[in-house]
Amino acid sequence: MPPDPAASREGPRAKALAVGDRARELVGMTSASRERLLALDVFRGATVAGMLLVNNPGSWAAIYPPLAHATWHGWTPTDLIFPFFLFIVGVTTHLSVEARRARGDDEGAILRQLLTRGALIILFGWLLAAFPFWPLTRITELRIPGVLPRIGLAYMGAALLTRRGSLRRQLLTLVALLYGYWFAMTLLPVPGEGGFGVNLLDDPTRSLAAWLDRRLLEGHLWKASRTWDPEGVLSTVPAIGTVMLGVFAGRWLGSGRSLAERLNGLFAAGAIAMMLGLMWNWSFPINKALWTSSYVLFAAGVASVSLATIMWITEVQRLTRWTGFFVTYGLNPMVAFLGSGLMAKLIYSLWKIEVEGQPVAVQGVIYRGLFASWMAPRTASLAFAVCVVLVWYAVLRLLQRRGIVFKV
Repeated sequence: MPPDPAASREGPRAKALAVGDRARELVGMTSASRERLLALDVFRGATVAGMLLVNNPGSWAAIYPPLAHATWHGWTPTDLIFPFFLFIVGVTTHLSVEARRARGDDEGAILRQLLTRGALIILFGWLLAAFPFWPLTRITELRIPGVLPRIGLAYMGAALLTRRGSLRRQLLTLVALLYGYWFAMTLLPVPGEGGFGVNLLDDPTRSLAAWLDRRLLEGHLWKASRTWDPEGVLSTVPAIGTVMLGVFAGRWLGSGRSLAERLNGLFAAGAIAMMLGLMWNWSFPINKALWTSSYVLFAAGVASVSLATIMWITEVQRLTRWTGFFVTYGLNPMVAFLGSGLMAKLIYSLWKIEVEGQPVAVQGVIYRGLFASWMAPRTASLAFAVCVVLVWYAVLRLLQRRGIVFKV
Protein backbone atom coordinates (compact mmCIF):
# COMPACT_ATOMS: atom_id res chain seq x y z
CA MET A 1 0.00 0.00 0.00
CA PRO A 2 1.47 3.44 -0.91
CA PRO A 3 2.17 5.80 1.97
CA ASP A 4 -0.50 8.30 2.90
CA PRO A 5 0.70 11.82 1.88
CA ALA A 6 -1.25 13.38 4.72
CA ALA A 7 0.45 11.09 7.20
CA SER A 8 3.88 11.95 5.80
CA ARG A 9 3.20 15.59 6.49
CA GLU A 10 2.39 14.87 10.12
CA GLY A 11 6.05 14.38 11.03
CA PRO A 12 7.12 18.05 10.89
CA ARG A 13 3.78 19.15 12.28
CA ALA A 14 3.96 16.79 15.24
CA LYS A 15 7.52 17.87 15.92
CA ALA A 16 6.55 21.55 15.89
CA LEU A 17 3.62 20.85 18.21
CA ALA A 18 5.84 18.93 20.60
CA VAL A 19 8.21 21.91 20.82
CA GLY A 20 5.37 23.95 22.32
CA ASP A 21 4.49 21.46 25.07
CA ARG A 22 5.92 23.64 27.81
CA ALA A 23 3.93 26.62 26.54
CA ARG A 24 0.78 24.52 26.73
CA GLU A 25 1.49 23.96 30.38
CA LEU A 26 1.40 27.71 30.86
CA VAL A 27 -2.17 27.94 29.66
CA GLY A 28 -3.27 24.53 30.85
CA MET A 29 -4.93 23.47 27.61
CA THR A 30 -5.58 19.92 26.43
CA SER A 31 -4.17 18.22 23.37
CA ALA A 32 -7.45 18.86 21.55
CA SER A 33 -6.54 22.57 21.45
CA ARG A 34 -3.03 22.21 20.02
CA GLU A 35 -3.64 24.06 16.76
CA ARG A 36 -4.53 27.21 18.64
CA LEU A 37 -1.50 26.98 20.88
CA LEU A 38 1.04 26.42 18.13
CA ALA A 39 -0.28 29.51 16.38
CA LEU A 40 -0.16 31.48 19.64
CA ASP A 41 3.44 30.40 20.30
CA VAL A 42 4.44 31.45 16.77
CA PHE A 43 2.58 34.77 16.97
CA ARG A 44 4.04 35.64 20.37
CA GLY A 45 7.53 34.54 19.33
CA ALA A 46 7.44 36.60 16.13
CA THR A 47 6.34 39.61 18.16
CA VAL A 48 9.14 39.25 20.70
CA ALA A 49 11.78 38.66 18.00
CA GLY A 50 10.49 41.74 16.18
CA MET A 51 10.73 43.74 19.39
CA LEU A 52 14.40 42.80 19.79
CA LEU A 53 15.07 43.59 16.13
CA VAL A 54 13.75 47.16 16.32
CA ASN A 55 15.16 47.87 19.80
CA ASN A 56 18.79 46.98 18.99
CA PRO A 57 19.99 48.68 15.80
CA GLY A 58 23.65 49.15 15.18
CA SER A 59 23.04 52.88 14.87
CA TRP A 60 19.86 54.80 15.66
CA ALA A 61 20.89 57.25 12.94
CA ALA A 62 20.74 54.55 10.24
CA ILE A 63 17.45 52.64 10.29
CA TYR A 64 15.28 51.44 7.43
CA PRO A 65 11.91 53.28 7.63
CA PRO A 66 9.77 50.17 8.38
CA LEU A 67 11.98 49.50 11.43
CA ALA A 68 11.47 52.98 12.90
CA HIS A 69 8.42 54.34 14.68
CA ALA A 70 6.22 56.88 12.95
CA THR A 71 7.36 60.41 13.76
CA TRP A 72 4.00 61.18 15.42
CA HIS A 73 0.67 60.43 13.72
CA GLY A 74 0.52 57.36 11.48
CA TRP A 75 2.09 53.95 11.80
CA THR A 76 4.84 51.67 10.58
CA PRO A 77 5.23 47.89 11.12
CA THR A 78 7.31 48.75 14.20
CA ASP A 79 4.32 50.54 15.74
CA LEU A 80 2.34 47.30 15.66
CA ILE A 81 4.75 45.24 17.78
CA PHE A 82 3.70 46.52 21.20
CA PRO A 83 -0.08 46.24 20.62
CA PHE A 84 0.47 42.77 19.12
CA PHE A 85 2.07 41.69 22.39
CA LEU A 86 -0.77 43.16 24.46
CA PHE A 87 -3.27 41.45 22.18
CA ILE A 88 -1.66 38.04 22.66
CA VAL A 89 -1.52 38.68 26.42
CA GLY A 90 -5.29 39.02 26.29
CA VAL A 91 -5.72 35.82 24.29
CA THR A 92 -3.59 33.70 26.62
CA THR A 93 -5.11 35.31 29.72
CA HIS A 94 -8.58 34.13 28.74
CA LEU A 95 -7.40 30.63 27.85
CA SER A 96 -5.44 30.34 31.11
CA VAL A 97 -8.28 31.54 33.32
CA GLU A 98 -10.82 29.27 31.63
CA ALA A 99 -8.47 26.30 31.97
CA ARG A 100 -8.10 26.95 35.70
CA ARG A 101 -11.85 27.24 36.11
CA ALA A 102 -12.31 23.97 34.25
CA ARG A 103 -9.98 22.33 36.78
CA GLY A 104 -12.13 23.67 39.59
CA ASP A 105 -9.72 26.30 40.91
CA ASP A 106 -11.11 28.79 43.39
CA GLU A 107 -12.03 32.22 41.98
CA GLY A 108 -10.15 33.90 44.80
CA ALA A 109 -6.97 32.02 43.91
CA ILE A 110 -7.37 32.95 40.25
CA LEU A 111 -7.78 36.61 41.18
CA ARG A 112 -4.73 36.57 43.42
CA GLN A 113 -2.66 35.03 40.65
CA LEU A 114 -3.80 37.66 38.16
CA LEU A 115 -2.91 40.52 40.50
CA THR A 116 0.39 38.95 41.55
CA ARG A 117 1.43 38.34 37.95
CA GLY A 118 0.61 41.91 36.95
CA ALA A 119 2.48 43.32 39.95
CA LEU A 120 5.56 41.22 39.15
CA ILE A 121 5.59 42.43 35.54
CA ILE A 122 5.50 46.03 36.78
CA LEU A 123 8.27 45.31 39.30
CA PHE A 124 10.48 43.76 36.60
CA GLY A 125 9.97 46.90 34.52
CA TRP A 126 11.08 49.14 37.36
CA LEU A 127 14.10 46.96 38.12
CA LEU A 128 15.13 47.13 34.47
CA ALA A 129 14.70 50.91 34.47
CA ALA A 130 16.75 51.23 37.68
CA PHE A 131 19.62 49.02 36.53
CA PRO A 132 22.53 49.25 37.46
CA PHE A 133 21.02 50.60 40.72
CA TRP A 134 23.57 53.32 41.27
CA PRO A 135 24.04 56.12 42.03
CA LEU A 136 21.09 56.58 44.40
CA THR A 137 19.90 59.59 42.42
CA ARG A 138 19.09 57.17 39.61
CA ILE A 139 16.45 55.58 41.84
CA THR A 140 14.95 58.96 42.72
CA GLU A 141 14.75 59.77 38.99
CA LEU A 142 13.41 56.35 38.04
CA ARG A 143 11.12 56.35 35.03
CA ILE A 144 7.83 55.06 36.44
CA PRO A 145 6.00 54.43 33.13
CA GLY A 146 7.47 52.01 30.62
CA VAL A 147 6.78 49.00 28.44
CA LEU A 148 6.61 46.39 31.22
CA PRO A 149 4.64 48.62 33.63
CA ARG A 150 2.12 49.24 30.85
CA ILE A 151 1.88 45.50 30.14
CA GLY A 152 1.32 44.80 33.84
CA LEU A 153 -1.33 47.49 34.28
CA ALA A 154 -3.14 46.66 31.05
CA TYR A 155 -3.05 42.95 31.90
CA MET A 156 -4.56 43.50 35.35
CA GLY A 157 -7.12 46.00 34.10
CA ALA A 158 -8.36 43.80 31.28
CA ALA A 159 -8.35 40.67 33.44
CA LEU A 160 -10.49 42.37 36.08
CA LEU A 161 -12.90 43.88 33.56
CA THR A 162 -13.47 40.57 31.78
CA ARG A 163 -13.56 38.18 34.74
CA ARG A 164 -17.30 38.41 35.23
CA GLY A 165 -20.36 39.67 33.42
CA SER A 166 -21.80 38.87 30.05
CA LEU A 167 -20.00 39.41 26.77
CA ARG A 168 -22.40 42.27 26.04
CA ARG A 169 -21.42 44.01 29.27
CA GLN A 170 -17.73 43.57 28.53
CA LEU A 171 -18.16 44.94 25.02
CA LEU A 172 -19.98 47.98 26.42
CA THR A 173 -17.11 48.47 28.86
CA LEU A 174 -14.64 48.43 25.97
CA VAL A 175 -16.75 50.95 24.03
CA ALA A 176 -16.85 53.19 27.12
CA LEU A 177 -13.06 53.04 27.46
CA LEU A 178 -12.37 53.90 23.82
CA TYR A 179 -15.05 56.56 23.46
CA GLY A 180 -14.28 58.01 26.89
CA TYR A 181 -10.62 58.39 25.94
CA TRP A 182 -11.58 59.99 22.63
CA PHE A 183 -13.87 62.42 24.45
CA ALA A 184 -11.23 63.32 27.02
CA MET A 185 -8.45 63.81 24.49
CA THR A 186 -10.43 65.88 22.01
CA LEU A 187 -13.37 67.63 23.70
CA LEU A 188 -11.93 68.58 27.09
CA PRO A 189 -9.87 71.76 27.48
CA VAL A 190 -6.21 71.23 28.34
CA PRO A 191 -5.26 73.20 31.49
CA GLY A 192 -2.81 75.97 30.77
CA GLU A 193 -3.08 75.64 26.99
CA GLY A 194 -6.14 77.77 26.35
CA GLY A 195 -7.73 75.35 23.93
CA PHE A 196 -9.49 72.05 23.47
CA GLY A 197 -7.57 68.84 23.05
CA VAL A 198 -8.64 68.27 19.46
CA ASN A 199 -6.64 71.33 18.39
CA LEU A 200 -3.52 70.25 20.30
CA LEU A 201 -3.08 66.64 19.20
CA ASP A 202 -0.31 67.54 16.75
CA ASP A 203 1.98 68.70 19.57
CA PRO A 204 3.28 65.92 21.83
CA THR A 205 3.84 68.31 24.74
CA ARG A 206 0.41 69.98 24.77
CA SER A 207 -2.12 67.14 24.85
CA LEU A 208 -4.21 66.31 27.89
CA ALA A 209 -2.18 63.10 28.29
CA ALA A 210 1.07 65.10 28.43
CA TRP A 211 -0.39 67.53 30.96
CA LEU A 212 -1.50 64.66 33.21
CA ASP A 213 1.90 62.95 32.91
CA ARG A 214 3.64 66.09 34.10
CA ARG A 215 1.07 66.61 36.84
CA LEU A 216 1.44 63.12 38.30
CA LEU A 217 4.93 61.97 37.29
CA GLU A 218 7.13 65.05 37.00
CA GLY A 219 10.77 63.93 37.06
CA HIS A 220 9.88 60.30 36.37
CA LEU A 221 9.03 60.51 32.69
CA TRP A 222 10.75 59.36 29.48
CA LYS A 223 14.12 61.09 29.48
CA ALA A 224 14.02 61.74 25.74
CA SER A 225 11.19 64.22 26.31
CA ARG A 226 10.79 64.84 30.07
CA THR A 227 7.47 66.56 29.32
CA TRP A 228 5.36 63.55 28.30
CA ASP A 229 5.67 59.78 28.18
CA PRO A 230 4.71 57.35 25.39
CA GLU A 231 3.57 54.90 28.10
CA GLY A 232 1.96 57.58 30.23
CA VAL A 233 -0.97 57.51 32.66
CA LEU A 234 -3.96 58.44 30.52
CA SER A 235 -2.93 56.48 27.43
CA THR A 236 -2.78 53.30 29.52
CA VAL A 237 -6.60 53.34 29.59
CA PRO A 238 -7.04 52.49 25.88
CA ALA A 239 -4.12 50.03 26.18
CA ILE A 240 -6.40 48.06 28.52
CA GLY A 241 -8.80 47.98 25.58
CA THR A 242 -6.13 46.32 23.42
CA VAL A 243 -5.80 43.49 25.94
CA MET A 244 -9.60 43.22 26.19
CA LEU A 245 -9.82 42.72 22.44
CA GLY A 246 -7.28 39.92 22.83
CA VAL A 247 -9.48 38.39 25.53
CA PHE A 248 -12.43 38.45 23.12
CA ALA A 249 -10.27 36.74 20.49
CA GLY A 250 -9.25 34.13 23.04
CA ARG A 251 -12.90 33.57 23.90
CA TRP A 252 -13.64 32.94 20.23
CA LEU A 253 -10.66 30.61 19.82
CA GLY A 254 -11.66 28.69 22.93
CA SER A 255 -15.19 28.08 21.68
CA GLY A 256 -16.33 24.70 20.42
CA ARG A 257 -16.71 25.89 16.84
CA SER A 258 -14.91 24.28 13.95
CA LEU A 259 -11.47 25.47 12.89
CA ALA A 260 -12.89 26.88 9.64
CA GLU A 261 -15.53 28.88 11.52
CA ARG A 262 -12.99 30.26 13.99
CA LEU A 263 -10.63 31.24 11.20
CA ASN A 264 -13.38 32.96 9.23
CA GLY A 265 -14.48 34.80 12.36
CA LEU A 266 -10.98 36.04 13.13
CA PHE A 267 -10.43 37.19 9.55
CA ALA A 268 -13.79 38.97 9.43
CA ALA A 269 -13.47 40.63 12.85
CA GLY A 270 -9.92 41.73 12.06
CA ALA A 271 -10.91 43.25 8.73
CA ILE A 272 -13.83 45.14 10.33
CA ALA A 273 -11.63 46.41 13.18
CA MET A 274 -9.00 47.66 10.70
CA MET A 275 -11.67 49.43 8.67
CA LEU A 276 -13.19 51.08 11.77
CA GLY A 277 -9.75 52.14 12.97
CA LEU A 278 -8.91 53.72 9.63
CA MET A 279 -12.25 55.54 9.59
CA TRP A 280 -11.76 56.80 13.14
CA ASN A 281 -8.30 57.97 12.07
CA TRP A 282 -10.01 60.82 10.21
CA SER A 283 -11.04 62.47 13.49
CA PHE A 284 -8.72 60.81 16.03
CA PRO A 285 -5.42 60.03 14.27
CA ILE A 286 -3.74 56.66 14.61
CA ASN A 287 -0.91 57.38 17.05
CA LYS A 288 1.10 54.88 19.08
CA ALA A 289 2.51 57.38 21.56
CA LEU A 290 -1.01 58.55 22.44
CA TRP A 291 -2.41 55.00 22.00
CA THR A 292 -5.45 56.54 20.36
CA SER A 293 -8.73 54.65 20.10
CA SER A 294 -8.32 54.40 16.33
CA TYR A 295 -4.89 52.84 16.92
CA VAL A 296 -6.41 50.29 19.31
CA LEU A 297 -8.94 49.10 16.74
CA PHE A 298 -6.55 49.14 13.80
CA ALA A 299 -3.72 47.31 15.56
CA ALA A 300 -6.05 44.69 17.06
CA GLY A 301 -7.53 44.15 13.60
CA VAL A 302 -4.11 43.54 12.08
CA ALA A 303 -3.28 41.22 14.99
CA SER A 304 -6.46 39.18 14.44
CA VAL A 305 -5.78 38.79 10.72
CA SER A 306 -2.15 37.89 11.42
CA LEU A 307 -3.08 35.25 13.99
CA ALA A 308 -5.72 33.79 11.68
CA THR A 309 -3.18 33.67 8.86
CA ILE A 310 -0.71 31.77 11.02
CA MET A 311 -3.43 29.30 12.00
CA TRP A 312 -4.40 28.85 8.35
CA ILE A 313 -0.78 28.17 7.35
CA THR A 314 -0.05 25.75 10.20
CA GLU A 315 -3.39 23.94 10.42
CA VAL A 316 -5.08 24.11 7.03
CA GLN A 317 -1.96 24.01 4.87
CA ARG A 318 0.01 21.94 7.42
CA LEU A 319 3.19 23.98 6.89
CA THR A 320 5.05 23.94 10.20
CA ARG A 321 8.75 23.50 9.41
CA TRP A 322 9.27 27.26 9.66
CA THR A 323 7.70 27.63 13.12
CA GLY A 324 10.53 26.34 15.33
CA PHE A 325 12.45 29.64 15.50
CA PHE A 326 9.38 31.59 16.61
CA VAL A 327 8.15 28.92 19.03
CA THR A 328 11.52 29.14 20.79
CA TYR A 329 11.09 32.88 21.20
CA GLY A 330 7.46 32.44 22.29
CA LEU A 331 8.28 30.11 25.18
CA ASN A 332 10.38 32.59 27.21
CA PRO A 333 9.34 36.11 26.17
CA MET A 334 10.18 37.65 29.56
CA VAL A 335 13.71 36.23 29.48
CA ALA A 336 14.20 37.65 25.98
CA PHE A 337 12.87 41.08 26.89
CA LEU A 338 14.62 41.49 30.24
CA GLY A 339 17.85 39.86 29.10
CA SER A 340 18.12 41.93 25.93
CA GLY A 341 17.27 45.08 27.87
CA LEU A 342 20.01 44.47 30.39
CA MET A 343 22.47 43.57 27.65
CA ALA A 344 21.63 46.74 25.74
CA LYS A 345 22.30 48.90 28.81
CA LEU A 346 25.62 47.16 29.32
CA ILE A 347 27.03 47.27 25.81
CA TYR A 348 25.49 50.57 24.64
CA SER A 349 26.54 52.72 27.61
CA LEU A 350 27.92 51.03 30.75
CA TRP A 351 30.66 48.72 29.44
CA LYS A 352 33.39 50.68 27.71
CA ILE A 353 36.86 49.88 26.50
CA GLU A 354 39.70 52.18 25.55
CA VAL A 355 40.24 52.76 21.83
CA GLU A 356 43.04 55.13 20.82
CA GLY A 357 43.02 56.63 24.29
CA GLN A 358 39.27 57.23 24.36
CA PRO A 359 36.56 55.19 26.19
CA VAL A 360 34.17 53.68 23.64
CA ALA A 361 31.05 51.63 24.32
CA VAL A 362 31.48 47.93 23.50
CA GLN A 363 28.51 48.07 21.15
CA GLY A 364 30.18 50.82 19.15
CA VAL A 365 33.41 48.86 18.87
CA ILE A 366 31.59 45.73 17.68
CA TYR A 367 29.35 47.63 15.29
CA ARG A 368 32.11 49.62 13.64
CA GLY A 369 34.58 46.74 13.52
CA LEU A 370 32.32 43.96 12.24
CA PHE A 371 29.59 45.75 10.32
CA ALA A 372 29.98 49.47 9.57
CA SER A 373 33.54 49.04 8.28
CA TRP A 374 32.33 47.31 5.10
CA MET A 375 28.54 47.69 4.82
CA ALA A 376 26.27 50.59 3.93
CA PRO A 377 25.05 52.35 7.11
CA ARG A 378 21.46 51.05 7.10
CA THR A 379 22.50 47.55 6.11
CA ALA A 380 25.18 47.48 8.81
CA SER A 381 22.70 48.70 11.40
CA LEU A 382 20.17 46.04 10.42
CA ALA A 383 22.85 43.31 10.37
CA PHE A 384 23.82 44.18 13.94
CA ALA A 385 20.18 43.98 15.05
CA VAL A 386 19.74 40.62 13.32
CA CYS A 387 22.81 39.29 15.15
CA VAL A 388 21.30 40.37 18.48
CA VAL A 389 18.13 38.44 17.61
CA LEU A 390 20.21 35.36 16.70
CA VAL A 391 22.28 35.57 19.88
CA TRP A 392 19.16 35.59 22.01
CA TYR A 393 17.68 32.79 19.93
CA ALA A 394 20.71 30.69 20.89
CA VAL A 395 20.16 31.51 24.57
CA LEU A 396 16.43 30.73 24.41
CA ARG A 397 17.04 27.56 22.42
CA LEU A 398 19.40 26.35 25.15
CA LEU A 399 16.73 27.02 27.79
CA GLN A 400 14.15 25.25 25.66
CA ARG A 401 16.30 22.14 25.21
CA ARG A 402 16.77 21.98 28.97
CA GLY A 403 13.04 22.36 29.57
CA ILE A 404 13.39 25.71 31.33
CA VAL A 405 10.41 28.06 30.99
CA PHE A 406 10.37 31.24 33.08
CA LYS A 407 6.80 31.84 34.22
CA VAL A 408 5.73 35.11 35.85
